Amino acid sequence: MTHVTGNVPDGTPNWLDIGVPDLDRARTFYGTLMGWQFQDAGPEAGHYNMCNLRGEPVAGMMQNPEGEADVYWWSVYFAADDCDGLAKRATDAGGEVVVPSMDVMDLGRMAVLRDPQGAHFGLWQGRSHPGSRIVNVPGSYAWNELVTRDSAAAGEFYKAVFGYELEPMEGDMDYTVLHRAGDGRYVGGILGGSQIALGGGDRPASSWTTYFAVDDADEAVRRVRAGGGTIDSEPQDTPYGRAAGVRDPFGVPFHVIKPAQEPQS
Repeated sequence: MTHVTGNVPDGTPNWLDIGVPDLDRARTFYGTLMGWQFQDAGPEAGHYNMCNLRGEPVAGMMQNPEGEADVYWWSVYFAADDCDGLAKRATDAGGEVVVPSMDVMDLGRMAVLRDPQGAHFGLWQGRSHPGSRIVNVPGSYAWNELVTRDSAAAGEFYKAVFGYELEPMEGDMDYTVLHRAGDGRYVGGILGGSQIALGGGDRPASSWTTYFAVDDADEAVRRVRAGGGTIDSEPQDTPYGRAAGVRDPFGVPFHVIKPAQEPQS
């Protein structure tokens, strides 16, 4: 198990959240699948729900106001010691601001941006809430991956923003591993060449997607189906573990994986 006790270095994924049209149904689905418990932050926070695993926050969930959006997805946030500074670096590199930098009570400071290929991502500057406290164990995220049609351009953008080191993988697959600046730990990947829009509707083909660790990928797929979700790809063995591509009852895509080994933190 990897327990996170404070803020992590810039560019490390440190939070996930999702807006859904039916909060009760989402809590039932993800609670059954991930083993989460939910803590309502109250009306002053728009009834934002912390998704807790073993009493520690691993993700967030909120009800989207009616008519605000008809496309939903898991949003990936990256650690930022200086949210405003990194947001400016992103726009200087060709990105766009979706939600300007703002304080979230005493929890931290956030911004949402769009990269030049259209993928949304967030910045989170933790204060009293540094982000996900548990990662890389069943019920928490284990990997985040950008699916895009132009992996080279995407890699250069995120390198400019976060200082990543880029490691193209050998073989036929267009895949680049992102390494954190300074210590070289890997923090995510870029899968290029995809022509599939992960979210459907108006969601762009370039999108961040999350792999959640599970104890058993086949059992997780069964629970997804039983909970009203759908399956994009059946469980299959990979060098990194047994994984499947799934969608929740609202059509939000994500992956479940039984890791072959515990990833780096």
